[in-house]
Amino acid sequence: MPQVKIYSTTTCPYCKMLKSYLEEKEVAYEDVLLDEQPDQIQKSIDTCGSQGVPCTHIIKDDGTEVSIMGFDKPKINEALGLA
Repeated sequence: MPQVKIYSTTTCPYCKMLKSYLEEKEVAYEDVLLDEQPDQIQKSIDTCGSQGVPCTHIIKDDGTEVSIMGFDKPKINEALGLA
């Protein structure tokens, strides 16, 4: 099972859509709320190369890492093998 970490904020509508989508697909994820954990902001920038949210970091079973900026359903589906 891939490890999924989402860097998000409490007010971001795209973050909420992403989390709802993953829950619908029964994908477990760690949620890092940047407005509640500002010490994680630099990690988010380093991971996705941007201050934008949501930033999704996926570590696949084979160790391959994928970072996806925004709620990009096709890229998320591809990275997680979802239909």
